[in-house]
Amino acid sequence: MAKKRHHPNHGSAARAADRVEGAVEDAVEDAADSKVLHTAARAGYVATGLIHFFIGLIALRIAGGSAGVADQSGAVAQLAATPGGSLLLWICFVACAALAAFMASQVFFGWKGSHGARKLKKKLKAAGQSLLFGAAAGTFYSFANGQPTNSREKSQTFSADMMASTPGTFLLYALGAGLLAAGCVYGFLGVTRRYEKALRGKPAGNAGRAFTAMGVFGYCAKGLALLAVGLLVIVATARHDPSQSGGLDAALKAFLEQPFGVWVLMGVGVGLMGYGVFSVFRSRYQRL
Repeated sequence: MAKKRHHPNHGSAARAADRVEGAVEDAVEDAADSKVLHTAARAGYVATGLIHFFIGLIALRIAGGSAGVADQSGAVAQLAATPGGSLLLWICFVACAALAAFMASQVFFGWKGSHGARKLKKKLKAAGQSLLFGAAAGTFYSFANGQPTNSREKSQTFSADMMASTPGTFLLYALGAGLLAAGCVYGFLGVTRRYEKALRGKPAGNAGRAFTAMGVFGYCAKGLALLAVGLLVIVATARHDPSQSGGLDAALKAFLEQPFGVWVLMGVGVGLMGYGVFSVFRSRYQRL
């Protein structure tokens, strides 16, 4: 029987491929650690802070009897209407995209010294944040590009598609439960001030106390908003009515149907505005 010949080129080709792969990974990791990306990523917190501020402002107007769309698309539309809004949208798009890219890089290269469940938890959190910041970047891009999106319509369309199948229905229940859990987590972080563990400091004196107050109130308000959205998703799914699943705007407006709902909505609106201001300052103090 003829013996198989060993081809030394196969081993050298594999080693060359490994070297190329390693070089690419090093280059990507270096880019993730670059000062330019870190600066742009910090600007992403400012951009998302503007979104929260305008959502809160619109919520206050709705509580006062005015019309408005209190969600991400409504906030970006308000931002676009400000002087220099078009340029600001592009800047916010780049900033949010950079922050999403940074969070994605942490999924692959972050927390190398950690192990086990703790490391997995951090990576899953980074992945979720990357998706959220990426969605914000997409909204900014759609408005900057002259093709604005409607968050409420997208939420209803998504719900209708999911409700068309049993697996999709279960996915909606899971999504609603996840939003309820996220709301509880935000509330817990706000009340206990655990969010400060992710900060490398805060302003001194009265500015620092105001920063803390906005963080606590803002986290609690965002937690309440997420609870409302999650509950709305579950109710809409149980009733098999996608029209009731209108995202954040529908959830906030649902407060008006409850006793003292106007006051609750006003409190959430002020809290979200505070969270927005907190996020602007957070851009400087957040650990990256």
